[in-house]
Amino acid sequence: MRTLQRAVTNCLLVQTKFSAFSFWNYQDVCDIVGAKYPAAPLGLLTVAGLLPQNWTFRLVDENVEPLLDNHLLWADIVCTGGMLPQQKSILELIGRAHDLGKIIVVGGPDPTSQPALYEKADFLVLGEGEITIPMFLKDLQEGATSGTYVSEERANMLESVIPRYDLIRFRNYIMIGMQFIRGCPFNCEFCDVIELFGRTPRFKSNLQILKELQTLYDLGYRGHIDMVDDNFIGNKKKVKELLREIKAWSVERKFPFFFTTEASVNLAEDDELLQLMKECDFRYVFLGIETPENETLALNNKTQNVNRPVTEAVRKILSYGMVSNGGYIIGFDSESSRIAGNMITSIQESGIAMAMIGLLYALPNTQLTRRLEDEGRLFYATSQWVNDTDIDQMTSGLNFVTLIPRTEILNNFISVLDAVYDPVHYYRRVTYTGLKIRPKYRHKPTFSTWLIYMRSFLRVCREAGFSRATGLQYWKMFFTVILRNPMGIEAAVNLAAMFIHFQKQKAYIVAATNRSVTAMANISEQEFNKRMTECTPAAVAARVGVN
Repeated sequence: MRTLQRAVTNCLLVQTKFSAFSFWNYQDVCDIVGAKYPAAPLGLLTVAGLLPQNWTFRLVDENVEPLLDNHLLWADIVCTGGMLPQQKSILELIGRAHDLGKIIVVGGPDPTSQPALYEKADFLVLGEGEITIPMFLKDLQEGATSGTYVSEERANMLESVIPRYDLIRFRNYIMIGMQFIRGCPFNCEFCDVIELFGRTPRFKSNLQILKELQTLYDLGYRGHIDMVDDNFIGNKKKVKELLREIKAWSVERKFPFFFTTEASVNLAEDDELLQLMKECDFRYVFLGIETPENETLALNNKTQNVNRPVTEAVRKILSYGMVSNGGYIIGFDSESSRIAGNMITSIQESGIAMAMIGLLYALPNTQLTRRLEDEGRLFYATSQWVNDTDIDQMTSGLNFVTLIPRTEILNNFISVLDAVYDPVHYYRRVTYTGLKIRPKYRHKPTFSTWLIYMRSFLRVCREAGFSRATGLQYWKMFFTVILRNPMGIEAAVNLAAMFIHFQKQKAYIVAATNRSVTAMANISEQEFNKRMTECTPAAVAARVGVN
């Protein structure tokens, strides 16, 4: 590369677009608080930190701003990557970059899992970037114009770089991500995290995390930090040590940040850990619950959840000031005929307002995918989006021959979504959360941020309180919580804001699923399965027309 040889290279990092109907793309809430997208692209910020620091970087997040031809024309190298829901947008970007004569480098979880889909990229830098990016740079220095870089070696997290947080505008995002741990000690059959990062958790040092916090602090950021680890408590001893240091650091700086994360349900069994999280101002935790049925949990190696009542766990976590969100899956081979009712009951009784309910999806290179392939039940060897309704596991699940009739699973899915995101049921859970939570928030917003909060509160009151669908439920919840547990009103209003997104998202998902049910009425399940196991994704889309 001509400019690389002069030690001057323009590198464009592109975060491609997620669907507006994805569970996590709550654009309505962003509009309410004055942001443009929920989370900053931590992966690309880390890539920027791993590339030569004498390069000139620009980052364009298509969820925040349009990618213009001028952005691409400026670049010597374009770098992108992402997850399965970004597959279509990444492939489109590869073509667009090539149309303008640009070299494009692709990496991330989905290209790592199924690189053949991304073979048109000039360079595939797969696996953990700390290992493969140096391999790529060495070849690039020697004049290579293409290549694929793979390694079974795991990155030493103690040598991780600080992400280039300076490349983003903080005001565009509700939260900024930070990573402490890679890998998970558990062995869930359907999970790709253990395939990508292993079952031995690897950690940054406490000092590294404090340096990242200090970097954000020095850049002027204040507010929400999301610890993006797939299981923050993969090693409780290490996490407790970190939390003690974060608390001391935060006290010295008057708590500039508050936190969210993801953890396994056994978090609720450790009072010391919960207290430390409370003292550091953790406010939300996402729990991988999956299903309320113990037999299904056991058969899918989700043993850490077996015989751990979700209702009790959520109540315990609320008592330490944290709201629990939950992930659920429908479509396991062993789930009972009562799964819809059992799941609805579990969600309602636990009070989990933000319940992400998806269809089981055999992700590439997981134990589940290997088993289904051995049984001749996998629809196709790769997970490839086949139409525009494919946005995440809520519209694109069940990519295998199901043992339970497919239509029954889809109808169960619709039943759960309809019940859980009915305004009366949702606000009942919000009220429960608002009454049970015992927060002690330590991060105090600045005056200007407080004004934004007040403006956001008034917007939620307008959108939710004066909506025909939710008005009565909103005000009933609001006055119940503010009169009986005023400290819970902030969490309750935040969850009410989320429903503005969820009701639209649910309508989209239910409509898409109903179309699949209707299409299934025109073909026998046996014929459907035969076509799907024998055909390519493109042929399936053209001939069958259903998810």
